Amino acid sequence: MKIMFVCHGNICRSPMAEFIFMHMVYEKRMGCRFSVSSSATSDEEISGGVGNPIYPPAKAELKKHGIYCDGKYAVQLQKEDYANYDLFVGMDSENIRNMHRIFGGDPDSKIYKLLSFAGSDRDVSDPWYTGRFDVAYRDIYEGCKALFDSLATKAFC
Repeated sequence: MKIMFVCHGNICRSPMAEFIFMHMVYEKRMGCRFSVSSSATSDEEISGGVGNPIYPPAKAELKKHGIYCDGKYAVQLQKEDYANYDLFVGMDSENIRNMHRIFGGDPDSKIYKLLSFAGSDRDVSDPWYTGRFDVAYRDIYEGCKALFDSLATKAFC
């Protein structure tokens, strides 16, 4: 199962989701079942083809929970990605709209908002603006846990 987490800049929420989800996958010894990535709908954190690293407060919040994310740099979502992934998980309604724009629609119903897996229509608020990386972590963890639980029995090696 190939999953792409998506946010605006790929330096806070989507990489947090990528590494939180992968942490769950490896804790349950299911690494062979999932391939997980993250990307941005914008190119604001990418200059000259080189993306910025994860925003230091996001990295610090992950580290508080024993999750390390060294070596991750922002990348932009591309139209071609649609054919290469099974699921695209956005952090907020704007991400969902932008994914539809980038892909030209969602004919295979691959696009979801993260907290929908936890039964909520809420957005994961952007800690870039709120400064609340703890709240973002809690929401992202909730969504990732629900997503993981829904997929763990469906994805086989």
